[in-house]
Amino acid sequence: MSSKSHRNVSVPDRLDTILIVTDAWEPQTNGVVTTLKNVIRELRASRSCSVQVIHPGLFDCRPLPSYPEIRVVRNPWRLRRMIPKSRPAAVHVATEGPLGLVARRFLVRNGMPFTTSLHTKFPEYVRERIRVPLAVGYAYLRWFHKPAARTLVTTESHRRELIRWGLRNLVVWGRGVDTEQFRPLPRTPRTRRKLLYVGRVAVEKNVEAFLNLNVDANKIVVGDGPARARLQRRYPGAEWVGFRHGDELARFYADADVFVFPSRTDTFGLVMLEAMATGTPVAAYPVTGPRDIVRDGVNGALCDDLNVAVDRASRVNRHDCRQFALRNDWRCVADRLVEQLNGAG
Repeated sequence: MSSKSHRNVSVPDRLDTILIVTDAWEPQTNGVVTTLKNVIRELRASRSCSVQVIHPGLFDCRPLPSYPEIRVVRNPWRLRRMIPKSRPAAVHVATEGPLGLVARRFLVRNGMPFTTSLHTKFPEYVRERIRVPLAVGYAYLRWFHKPAARTLVTTESHRRELIRWGLRNLVVWGRGVDTEQFRPLPRTPRTRRKLLYVGRVAVEKNVEAFLNLNVDANKIVVGDGPARARLQRRYPGAEWVGFRHGDELARFYADADVFVFPSRTDTFGLVMLEAMATGTPVAAYPVTGPRDIVRDGVNGALCDDLNVAVDRASRVNRHDCRQFALRNDWRCVADRLVEQLNGAG
């Protein structure tokens, strides 16, 4: 998890051209897009790699029914001409959507080695939305990732969970944070505590658990999504501000007394590291993701009762939160990707 623990790893020489295929890209705002953008930035800056990205913006797309923020590629077969044209030294398939599927088929048929990554609990998300059994979702993941030389996953607890579902060749990738962008900032006066949620407002994020907290505090929701209209009508007392980015987002993080992460289905939760980087402690459930990031009493608190977690987290030293975040950066995450791409041949 800590970048310091990976600094002594001998990373092979840079690859000349890296091709990344992803179904998640701008203007989406989520952890997958944030991870890819930061890793690509580090590859280009610190390793002078030529990184090409095949993403939905290069194709004809349509909004996903019930989730218009996500756009689905309608003509992914065009990708079969784009891969050889890029002449990549290494290929990484980041997602399991239409582009990922076509890329996987092309690479397998042509005997080209590649790596994949697993960013989310895809089967759990599908079950929440359309009630597909978990076993079906994980059977799809086993099939999709089986031919990959390596599959990069977010945390050690996520890796163990995936092994129980039968996935193999898993490597912990980790996540990073931009500690210059997200930093301690002056905080506004208050008469009540400020609790913050940042992320998609969707059923799988369990935002309602945050809104139902029985604590004397102002609740602020930064983000948007398909469940926002319904929840905003039901919880008008919360402050709903939509998505925020850059310095404005950093100010929301820094001004909060506790950052609440109510999800039970995330594999990591980049927003937790971003909050810690500004000095704000995290309250969360003791599940995959938070278990790998939150150190009880150091940078937050974990408890099956989210009210208790908030109370304990509010007593954490903000300086310790910042120090934890400083030990995790994006260069280390980029180095791990290059190491696995080289290992894939």
